[in-house]
Amino acid sequence: MADRNSVLAFYDDRVLAHQPDGHGAFLSQRMDKRLREILEGLGVAWKYPEHPGRLTAILELLEHDPVAGVRYESGAQATHEQLSRVHTTGYLESIYQLRGKKAWLDVDTTAVSPGSIEAAEVAAGTAVAAVEAVMAGRAESAFALIRPPGHHAESVRARGFCLFNNVAVAAAHARAALGCSRVLIVDWDAHHGNGTQEIFWADPSVLFFDIHRAAPFFPGSGNLEDIGGGLGEGATVNVPMPAGAGDTAYIKAFNDILLPAADWFQPDLILVSAGFDPHWNDLSLSVSYEGFGAMTGILQELARRHCEGHLVFVLEGGYNLTSLAQGARSVLKVLAGFEPPVPGVIGLKEVDNAIAFHRDAFISPPEQGG
Repeated sequence: MADRNSVLAFYDDRVLAHQPDGHGAFLSQRMDKRLREILEGLGVAWKYPEHPGRLTAILELLEHDPVAGVRYESGAQATHEQLSRVHTTGYLESIYQLRGKKAWLDVDTTAVSPGSIEAAEVAAGTAVAAVEAVMAGRAESAFALIRPPGHHAESVRARGFCLFNNVAVAAAHARAALGCSRVLIVDWDAHHGNGTQEIFWADPSVLFFDIHRAAPFFPGSGNLEDIGGGLGEGATVNVPMPAGAGDTAYIKAFNDILLPAADWFQPDLILVSAGFDPHWNDLSLSVSYEGFGAMTGILQELARRHCEGHLVFVLEGGYNLTSLAQGARSVLKVLAGFEPPVPGVIGLKEVDNAIAFHRDAFISPPEQGG
């Protein structure tokens, strides 16, 4: 068993090679026509939101303000066998043919540059490496700092900036090669993990819990009634949230829905699709840094109760660089042993101090002017 609060962060420079040119005529002319017309009407230049700066922002913050106890390792490139556990052979061959090329794959802004295919292979392989490290006892928990993200990628389709479904590849590898009978995937990205849901829809060995902003917010899936099918019926749990939902709602969903579901499921491993776009800086929901930390604390205790602490975070979305970096750091702090924060209490001490300071001023009514 790994030491308590031992944590590995995985990162590989090769994931920076995914660089679709948002300024080029190729992409700007192939993006969704409605979106292009809106931006042109506003006089706004379109930039590709999923860019290398997302990861460098995290790394720069952790270098400037490190988290004590976090160790770093490089990633790995996923094999065809690992990818083919969740993606069809035909789909993989079509993606491999894009190696070294520029291409537009979907009207929802999924594109590739010459270095994208290797970057996507490394992203998926690094998620696998993080799971292997935890299951081998080299760390209690791990965080795969990777891109492009993965949870929108379906078995036969690239979507939403995602080429390979990183967390699904890692879960399938844990099942096929590492002796895990049951894997819990928790997705707290603001966008529903439609790809992960599709891949494990009829699989009773994977419990998929997804809390997200409700449709019609992209990708428009993840309804409350979507609970899986066939043998997997009941193993998909969706919690759609209204715009602006924040810490209180998320923590209540974790405590009152996720925890009972996990206690019933008894996972051998917990994976987290960790997007940081639920933070209010991304303008869709209102989760705070303390909220991310508190959710991490709940998952950490859940992993210790059921699976010897085996807990792996896999980076998904988050497009405001400040909240993305600070959110990732808030997770690593809790994994490394810092006390999980209590959301909603920031400023209460200051308010109490102000109450005490001003109290006497309101004991007597103000004097009336003569």
